[in-house]
Amino acid sequence: MKLLLDENLSRRIVPFLQTAFPGSSQVALLGLESASDLEIWQYAQANDFVIISRDSDFQERSLVAGHPPQVVWLKIPNRSKTVVLNILLEHCAEIEQALLQENRACVEISPRNR
Repeated sequence: MKLLLDENLSRRIVPFLQTAFPGSSQVALLGLESASDLEIWQYAQANDFVIISRDSDFQERSLVAGHPPQVVWLKIPNRSKTVVLNILLEHCAEIEQALLQENRACVEISPRNR
């Protein structure tokens, strides 16, 4: 499963995601830093990415448009790149269960005590 990090998430964590989520990237690394949500959605759809975002925009789009692409909505305040990386890695099994096995359009991650 490849993750596409939205612009609000640091591109610096991408190398550390490769073991758990090979092929992952971030919108700026793909030249999409000025792209609209629709363009990011279409890119993710065409290139088999799961969109990761802290904003509800993609979650709302998934309710209307369905999937692909699938979405992981990180319901967390602005946190350091290390915290975001750890959240994604700690919830890897939950994300895979929801998206691959249950075929859900969106999974919400709301870590406790963060």
